[in-house]
Amino acid sequence: MGRPRGIWLAMAAISALVSVAAGAFAAHGVSDPIAKELLKTGGAYQMTHALAVFASAVVEMLGARLARMAAVMFLGGAFLFSGSLYALAFGAPRWIGAVTPFGGLLFMAAWAVLAWAALSIDRRETPARA
Repeated sequence: MGRPRGIWLAMAAISALVSVAAGAFAAHGVSDPIAKELLKTGGAYQMTHALAVFASAVVEMLGARLARMAAVMFLGGAFLFSGSLYALAFGAPRWIGAVTPFGGLLFMAAWAVLAWAALSIDRRETPARA
């Protein structure tokens, strides 16, 4: 969390790159329909949450420091959720699928944290009443 913002943005960009690679591999590199679907789903969620990291950076730049925590949670969720789906697509043992919901929970918690952080911007800008 104490790392510079650029590190988190670079990690978001790499996450988006991996998402595109997963989608391309789903379209052109696998024939198994289940593996295709796992890669597509993982890629879609990973891209969505890579973009959410960028949104978190914007909210943080507007003064809501808590948004940085959301960025960390989005990246962690992508690692667990999408990573476990990718692993399953490439033949990992089925028990790896037990990790996927934890990534989903991190995504949901991160969205809640980002919402809370965004609301703190409005509270800062509200003038004090006498």
